[in-house]
Amino acid sequence: MGDSWVNSAERIGADLHLELSGPGGRRAALIRALREAVRDGRLAPGTRLPPYRSLAADLGIARNTVADAYAELVAEGWLTARQGSGTRVAERAEPLRRAERTPVDAPPRARGPLHDLRQGTPDVSAFPRAAWLASYRRALQQAPNEVFGPGDPAGRRELREALTEYLARARGVRTEPERIVICSGFAHALRLLCAPGGVLRGPLAVEAYGLGFHRELLAAAGVRTVPLPLDEDGARVEALGRERAVLLTPAHQFPTGGPLHPSRRTAVVDWARARDAVVLEDDYDGEFRYDRRPVGAVQGLDPERVIYIGSVSKSLSPALRLGWMVLPRRFVDAALAAKGEREAWASVPDQLGLADFIVSGAYDRHVRRMRQRYRGRRDRLVAALAAQAPHIGVTGVAAGLHAVLRLPPGTERSTVKAAAWQGIALDGLASFRHPETDLPAADGLVVGYATPSEHAYGAALDALCGVLPPDRRRERGPRHPG
Repeated sequence: MGDSWVNSAERIGADLHLELSGPGGRRAALIRALREAVRDGRLAPGTRLPPYRSLAADLGIARNTVADAYAELVAEGWLTARQGSGTRVAERAEPLRRAERTPVDAPPRARGPLHDLRQGTPDVSAFPRAAWLASYRRALQQAPNEVFGPGDPAGRRELREALTEYLARARGVRTEPERIVICSGFAHALRLLCAPGGVLRGPLAVEAYGLGFHRELLAAAGVRTVPLPLDEDGARVEALGRERAVLLTPAHQFPTGGPLHPSRRTAVVDWARARDAVVLEDDYDGEFRYDRRPVGAVQGLDPERVIYIGSVSKSLSPALRLGWMVLPRRFVDAALAAKGEREAWASVPDQLGLADFIVSGAYDRHVRRMRQRYRGRRDRLVAALAAQAPHIGVTGVAAGLHAVLRLPPGTERSTVKAAAWQGIALDGLASFRHPETDLPAADGLVVGYATPSEHAYGAALDALCGVLPPDRRRERGPRHPG
């Protein structure tokens, strides 16, 4: 009985009093009163609140009014609710002293997140330091003196040759070293392709959900983007019209998940041939798949109509700043001209290190090891949701480094806010939605399961499940007039 309301009330003192007053009705008054009790420290972190029925009887209000108030405070991060554990005051920072108080709606103090579940980065603690050092040392020992001179704007031939073999074997890309241009990553590739006199002209079709940063980069270059609808088979390429190009994530649609359907892969290449257009293929995490057969690159269907772009930012580390464009022959000169002065070139020693890392087989071994690790992370996320929040759907988990959690309608914004309050960094699905799309909005969270280190991942999952909206269908039960 140590968790009962009576004993909890005795522990924090008999002066606890919920004064239901002010505008907005009983529900709003109860929310204000509970917030104030938590803020003042009268309800300490971890305190279990009474069941809906008990508190409703004590206050003379409807049970559903209490349920709605609890649900709102859970969404805001003041309370947590888990099946079998009841509703408790969230484990947060100690209440501010009265002289230090900030307004109720003030954002939390700026600090790093306790749990980083943002998409976009690998587990940086897993970087293969020893193997990379060995490759880097061999590359520098064997490098001729001219390596340390101006070099080739296309990138070191050693790396372009290594990529030609690796991409053909692992991703089905058809190319040769002369058609590969080394860059610093996907964003750098877009800037080069959008440069004056470069390859891309607007309008350019993009998937209705994607990285806003990429859309902003294109807009800054004067390239207008047109949203392309999505469904369970990926981008609906039949909606393409007079656009000059289309940007796709066909191996694993970002962020909703799932590969582009085979018939649509063929259809988009046919469209590009008919319109004299180009397909930009962003293969951002193509190496990581778990429950499906490998999906090859669209580029293999027509190397003269598809620009294939990849990098090591997910497979190794974004800190290396190494990526590549596999270009149709007619675009190589324009891309090299856009690179211009040497300041925009990727580090030559790093290029040589990556070339050796690939040729020696260390890259394949690292990818296989991380594929197993991330699959385990994915499985733990799915299991935690099944145990603690079975009403929350999870999609897009057959490949990649993130999952989409499908939330009840109208709960995304409050859940993201609650997560931030609890020190959890993650993204709401709405932040990736093209502002001009007609696609119906869906509430969800984009949860990256690769970023936390192994020792921190379990705590991150517990914290995540603690801020998810409760199953209102099970909590409410039959309504009674109040």
